[in-house]
Amino acid sequence: MEGKEEDVKLGTNKFSERQPIGTAAQDKDYKEPPPAPLFEPGELKSWSFYRAGIAEFMATFLFLYITILTVMGVVKSSSKCSTVGIQGIAWAFGGMIFALVYCTAGISGGHINPAVTFGLFLARKLSLTRALFYMVMQCLGAICGAGVVKGFQQGVYQSNGGGANVVASGYSKGDGLGAEIVGTFILVYTVFSATDAKRNARDSHVPILAPLPIGFAVFLVHLATIPITGTGINPARSLGAAVIYNKDHAWDDHWIFWVGPFIGAALAALYHQVVIRAIPFKSRS
Repeated sequence: MEGKEEDVKLGTNKFSERQPIGTAAQDKDYKEPPPAPLFEPGELKSWSFYRAGIAEFMATFLFLYITILTVMGVVKSSSKCSTVGIQGIAWAFGGMIFALVYCTAGISGGHINPAVTFGLFLARKLSLTRALFYMVMQCLGAICGAGVVKGFQQGVYQSNGGGANVVASGYSKGDGLGAEIVGTFILVYTVFSATDAKRNARDSHVPILAPLPIGFAVFLVHLATIPITGTGINPARSLGAAVIYNKDHAWDDHWIFWVGPFIGAALAALYHQVVIRAIPFKSRS
């Protein structure tokens, strides 16, 4: 007994068996939710389903409106020193994601991005019915948001690229695709980590406001990849600007801004579910 008391004094047995630490504490107050069904026809009869779609539409509409307007304010100026510059554009994208995810998370989950929706669908966090509905509403919201910006300043919009994503001169299509894959991986991995219910149960003593790391991830990715592709990492954002701008060069590289984000989202979902959470291995045990 004296030996055990001495060990406690030295810190050897600082944590008793009743207080598991590390991986042993990961199951505290947590039960794995069942995967969402592939098809859920009952959703189509629920008002909350359509309310969530409307929330995604409005959020993406506001996202494109503020961000494309910010881009136009920067590119139309002959001196970048008189504008918010690339840093300001990155803050506009990241800040709007932070605000909009905070506003809509309790209604639709605050996806505001088909790549995020796709990644969460692959992880069985939502049904195919809801995923497709969200993607359609996100794309429509993006088109409307970019359309309003063009309506406010049509001449400036058309003469300055319309905020459309293109691979910059000096970079190959492969460079652009790689930038989109890695950038979207960072974003979607952050989404999974920040919204992980098991992590919240395990680390309840660590407060986390999920929209903050998500918005910050968007900000950092924009700082890194604006010079390469203008930063897509969101197919709805790229589609909305391309549809309203509607010039040939805006469509030449457009496939990159769908293929890249979807690959990045799939890789993030795979990494989080298989490596971090080890869900396939648990289902066999």
